[in-house]
Amino acid sequence: MTTWTTAAVLDWTIKRFTEAQIVGARLEAQVLLAHALGCSRMQLYTGFDRPLDEAELAAARGLIKRRLGGEPLAYLVGEQEFWSLRFTVSPDVLIPRADTETVVQVVLDAVGGDRAAARRGLDLCTGSGVLAITLAHELPGLTMIATDVSAPAAAIARANAQRNRVEDRVEVRVGDRFAPVAGERFDVIVANPPYLRTVELAELQREVTREPRLALDGGADGLDFYRAIAAALPAHLAPGGLIAVEHGFDQGPAVAAILDGSGATAPSATVADLARHPRVTWARARGDA
Repeated sequence: MTTWTTAAVLDWTIKRFTEAQIVGARLEAQVLLAHALGCSRMQLYTGFDRPLDEAELAAARGLIKRRLGGEPLAYLVGEQEFWSLRFTVSPDVLIPRADTETVVQVVLDAVGGDRAAARRGLDLCTGSGVLAITLAHELPGLTMIATDVSAPAAAIARANAQRNRVEDRVEVRVGDRFAPVAGERFDVIVANPPYLRTVELAELQREVTREPRLALDGGADGLDFYRAIAAALPAHLAPGGLIAVEHGFDQGPAVAAILDGSGATAPSATVADLARHPRVTWARARGDA
């Protein structure tokens, strides 16, 4: 009879995940098993020889089966790291990705050493709230409004603001795009809007199909939201303000042309992510915007 110790379960899980071609099989197995056992990854190794009881085995098996069935790890454990902060996630929100940290870096670089200055910011299509919350965390003088058309997503963003102790400077509003902020102007506007072409939704990796279509579908050419954002900039971007948006690796020129065509900004620039893919286009408002 097999004795299922922590080490045995971990080795078995790594093998199954590797066979299933799950990227980062070892790390995912560690994270999932630690979650099932209610311990840290370090504690897995200090308790390698401990036999698991039936309840622990059942919890681990259930999570492993779901992961092998295509459910993303972040949804199974209920959280994801972003900019060294922890965020609650569920199938109601897009899973935060490292690429999106480029938006944060662009804003911080633009701000420079003046991080404590009073500013108002807007995060469109906020999802789990990572952009609004991370920027508020890094810029103590910044107050953010985060909008999302999804009420369940907005609830998660509010919870994440509390979790990361910036709820006093991050207000989450439910509504489509700029509708919840009619008549308001902002010094910083950021967005990670849906930017996949509709036809691309049928070609997604299995895990990505579990994420909300609402957060992925950018229309026939993937650019619907950028057109809407650009059209609203004259009314919402304060003079000298900053707009920074994430986009697909091949959409930089098109997004730049859309922003430049708004007439509200100086010529835009595109910044690459850590994989050296063009990922974020940003611009400053003209002084008379």
